[in-house]
Amino acid sequence: MSSTAPIGVFDSGLGGISVVRQIVRDMPRERVLYFGDSANAPYGTKTPEQVRRLSFAIVDRFVHEGVKAVVIACNTATSAAVNDLRETYDIPIIGMEPALKVACDRGGVQSDGSHVPQRVIVAATPLTLRERKFARLMDRFDSDNEIFKEPCPDLVEIVESGRLHDHDLVMDTLHRYFDKYDLHRIDSVVLGCTHFVFYRDYFRELLPDSAAIIDGNEGTVRHLDVVLESLGDLAPQDAQGSVELANSDPSERIAALSRELLDA
Repeated sequence: MSSTAPIGVFDSGLGGISVVRQIVRDMPRERVLYFGDSANAPYGTKTPEQVRRLSFAIVDRFVHEGVKAVVIACNTATSAAVNDLRETYDIPIIGMEPALKVACDRGGVQSDGSHVPQRVIVAATPLTLRERKFARLMDRFDSDNEIFKEPCPDLVEIVESGRLHDHDLVMDTLHRYFDKYDLHRIDSVVLGCTHFVFYRDYFRELLPDSAAIIDGNEGTVRHLDVVLESLGDLAPQDAQGSVELANSDPSERIAALSRELLDA
């Protein structure tokens, strides 16, 4: 595979554009092909079998376009399909999972060597939170920390419908999900869906200053960089990076919204 080949990035819709923005910042010489499956969004309320079928169709598309790696910029699709995709294709398949380890590690250790417990809310789609992959991740940390699972499907819909700038709608939705918690006792909120990264400023408004807001985008892109470097497939120093946006919804509304989110 040529080091000048593009990287394929896909999501159930527009959320994965937040990962593309991270790639542009951290790996600016890379060419990126983005595919959003907005015609079939949201994935988070579908069955694992449906998500696997959709994911395979997208990766087939990327393989025919000659990508050197695929980033599943979707926690839901990662949960449902990453293992099967890796068994099928001989290019790197980089998945995502909620950055729970990062949140729990923030506590550090006490003077006696014991872990400082963390109270963490994981905001994600319903499918991500009920899949075995997340259950295994949670099992690693819930004995030493207090972890709350909060499915937030309406946050996906708000992004997909282009209403991200409707402050009252967004804050009313966040309050509906999070007012049940004593947020002053929460150490961090993990944004376990790439759509939710676009809400970072809203979460900052909702949460006390003491609560951290954590997403997995930076760690995912760092892992992508390491994998490509190990294979000798990083773009050359003189390469000119680029982004091409495609979507299963061919409407101009989605195209314009995609460009707006990329440039935000």
